[in-house]
Amino acid sequence: MGILSGKVAIVTGASSGVGYGIALRFAMEGAKVVACARRLENLEALRTVAEDRGYEGVILPCKCDIGQESDMDRAVKTAIDNFGTVHILANIAQGGLHKLKKIPETTVEEAMELYLQGPVASMLMMQKCFPYMKEQGYGRIINCSTPSVIEGTPGQTAYVMSKGAIDALTRAASQEWGPYGITTNNFLPTIKTENFDKSDRGREYARKMAEENPMRYFGTPFEDCAPMIAFLCSDQAGYINGQAIGIDGGRVLNY
Repeated sequence: MGILSGKVAIVTGASSGVGYGIALRFAMEGAKVVACARRLENLEALRTVAEDRGYEGVILPCKCDIGQESDMDRAVKTAIDNFGTVHILANIAQGGLHKLKKIPETTVEEAMELYLQGPVASMLMMQKCFPYMKEQGYGRIINCSTPSVIEGTPGQTAYVMSKGAIDALTRAASQEWGPYGITTNNFLPTIKTENFDKSDRGREYARKMAEENPMRYFGTPFEDCAPMIAFLCSDQAGYINGQAIGIDGGRVLNY
């Protein structure tokens, strides 16, 4: 029996990368997972992988664009209609990532796109899940930030701004919702996704990241990132709240 056996989870951004790895790990640990993303075909492939591996949990694909509040409503309704409640929310999706520029070139429109599809979307998903978590006196919320918030990475102005707001949202929710048995934590991943293998530049960057990491490798979503997220969403992690946890092999310290 997995550490999430009997739990119902919603995972956004589940069609690829970190979200995919987390959704798959949740299913391995026994959760019923509403896997949300725009690319439904990738979610169906995710469900097939979980079934082929014989995981205890299940993957239920749900087409969802976090830029559309009606899609978020549908995701939560899918969890309630099929599984009766929601115990876990993993806000992994982040829109607007193609619009990364330095401060002088960043427009208000670009900054707002990342803000609306980052902290605002995370807040809305949290609001929509909160009544069910409050009623049952139990909830686990995971938000996704970035080490760039700590480093102040040049050329990622709107991205760093939006992820910094997610950090603040996480801390606020941890204080407001802790009395209801709901923990809210944030993680800052440095993880190799499939996108790094799509170009020579990406492969070179991945090689450099592995060489410079104290652990001498570049962690992957399912093997290196998802186990910590599964633990934070388990019963055992009920006293871990309001934290920003780096999952990066020690690349960036002093969170």
